[in-house]
Amino acid sequence: MANIPDDRNSDWQKKARKDEHSREDYRDARQEGERRRNSFQDHDLVPDATAEIKAMAAEGMDHPSTKPVLTGAAVGAFAGWVLPVVGPIIGGVAGAGFMLYKRLRP
Repeated sequence: MANIPDDRNSDWQKKARKDEHSREDYRDARQEGERRRNSFQDHDLVPDATAEIKAMAAEGMDHPSTKPVLTGAAVGAFAGWVLPVVGPIIGGVAGAGFMLYKRLRP
């Protein structure tokens, strides 16, 4: 038993300890990135869109968002008419929704 080498400080164990530290650093950086990404999420989109749609309905064509949203609906309806899978109704709703989103979040 006296000839058994002591491997506690061998090179591969030092590398394993170094890798363990780098894994912890990676995990910490990933968690920090998730915190940063979650802090920038927009939780006010639905109330803002509701208020904008109500204002567009109340003011009609005088509201500054009405014309771009209707234009987006027309472009989407035409694209839906050209594409065989989508259809003009879904295309119009998608176009209007996209333009409304672009008006709310430029």
